[in-house]
Amino acid sequence: MSIGGTADLPLHRGHVPPWLMGRMKNLADAVIKVMVEELGRREILRRMGDPYWFQAFGCLLGFDWHSSGLTTVVTGALRESITLNSHGIGVAGGKGALGTKTPQMIYELDLPEELKIKLIKVSRISAKVDNAVLQDGYNIYHHTMMFTEDGDWAVIQQGMNQLSKYARRYHWISENIVSFVEEPHSGIAGDKKEEAVLNLTSSKSRDVRKTSVDLISENPSKLVRLINLSLNRQETLTRWMDIDFEVQTPPHLNMPRKINWKAVKKAYDIKPGKYEELIQIEGVGASTLRALALISTLVYGVQIDWRDPLKFTFAHGGKDGVPYPVSRKKM
Repeated sequence: MSIGGTADLPLHRGHVPPWLMGRMKNLADAVIKVMVEELGRREILRRMGDPYWFQAFGCLLGFDWHSSGLTTVVTGALRESITLNSHGIGVAGGKGALGTKTPQMIYELDLPEELKIKLIKVSRISAKVDNAVLQDGYNIYHHTMMFTEDGDWAVIQQGMNQLSKYARRYHWISENIVSFVEEPHSGIAGDKKEEAVLNLTSSKSRDVRKTSVDLISENPSKLVRLINLSLNRQETLTRWMDIDFEVQTPPHLNMPRKINWKAVKKAYDIKPGKYEELIQIEGVGASTLRALALISTLVYGVQIDWRDPLKFTFAHGGKDGVPYPVSRKKM
């Protein structure tokens, strides 16, 4: 299994003082050098893929433990303090525009062409998965990738929920990863669980992914008809079964009103054989994948996993009441 996970953090405004950032970079440089010597580069990336360890690492560098800024500041300090030449580990990406420049940053490095292509693919597909395949209401605004010349890598990215103003951090690691689209995060943690999440990365959504690939190979005109069918709640295959379809339909089934039909046509022409290939087609985003998933369940009765793949992080609460007051009974 891959090692990774997520963590929920509240949005804290403001900027890191220059004096603190300078010290964080110097400390990151020293700590990573010692870790390379004592543990090796692969172990460093393995630990970066653990959301709990990463949070503790940010505290070690001197940053606030309970802030979304820990992600952006710590990865920024790493990017500016460690290099392939001095540490054997490269760092690319960052917040906002820097995150979108990750492929460019990787391509400009003195690495074998084959490795560059591999890392760029990982960067793009991991961002697509956490933005469109796992639809939890958090939009990715930060993306950082760490890697070695041996091809090992770790991805740390963060999304923001515009309504709750909470951030959620996603961790990926290359070691023994089996699939980019099924259970790619193994150590999911956080303190805010969402009620309705379209979790297409779940193993329980495997049939939905398969049906989506089959659907995209159909003529787009058929998809239009199936979407209209779903929107109007007309005919379904389950109508012919002894099942109350209204009872089985989750209340949060919302068919997207806008779909990139140009991308659908492109996917139809390509006819991807796997879901991983489907999501890499340019223009195929959250709306298209959601529409295909909802057609799968509303028309064909395939089950979707709507559970948030998030586990609770905090066992006892904190003295400041964050994320909740300490419970003496639990301690």
